[in-house]
Amino acid sequence: MSSCDTCVVRNRAICAGLDNREIETLNSIGRRRTVTAGEPLIWEDDDSLLVANVIEGVLKLTTSTEDGREQIVGVAYPSDFIGRPFGQTSSASVVALTDARVCVFSRNDFDRFAREHPELEHKLLERTLAELDRTRSWMMLLGRKNASEKIATFLLEMSDRLAETGCTPAFGPARRFSLPFSRQQVADVLGLTIETVSRQFTKLKNDGVIELPSRREVEILNRGALVALAG
Repeated sequence: MSSCDTCVVRNRAICAGLDNREIETLNSIGRRRTVTAGEPLIWEDDDSLLVANVIEGVLKLTTSTEDGREQIVGVAYPSDFIGRPFGQTSSASVVALTDARVCVFSRNDFDRFAREHPELEHKLLERTLAELDRTRSWMMLLGRKNASEKIATFLLEMSDRLAETGCTPAFGPARRFSLPFSRQQVADVLGLTIETVSRQFTKLKNDGVIELPSRREVEILNRGALVALAG
């Protein structure tokens, strides 16, 4: 039995449209890799040597400012595809936020396989367009929403994405989940201060919209109210 046969995200990853023979070929050029929290998988501006499917865990995509500060520009969840196929350099670093498992491919081998399998190229295009839509929504969040709207939108996004952990799409968003981010990282992602993030979390808790069982855990008690706050 190949690793593809037991992959929990096979039906949702970019390889979902491949037949068994094609899956076997793809499996022959890939390998499983475990990445511990804080470990980099790809470095910004390095040669684009690998691409990967996320099987488990959450990874962050980051770029560095001229003065060395880190800016989180994206987050990869199970079934997401990371790396730069058909590209020469990596536009962002990819670092594990949690312990993660990924299916890694040499970029050259993957590019060759994709060119020979139009269905996979189609899936890559679909993923690229979906990522573009998310980027546009994120620009709206950063540019137009206030602090409470940003936090509400962020929690709804986490609820939706962290629910998708199995082989088939989840039945609705997660009601309770563990954030892969620290409060400081939430602040960095949303363009807020850590004090503002903490105040907004506390207000949502006091208003009965969410519960905070621990520093990282969030339970949504009133999703309708959270949606209304998100604008």
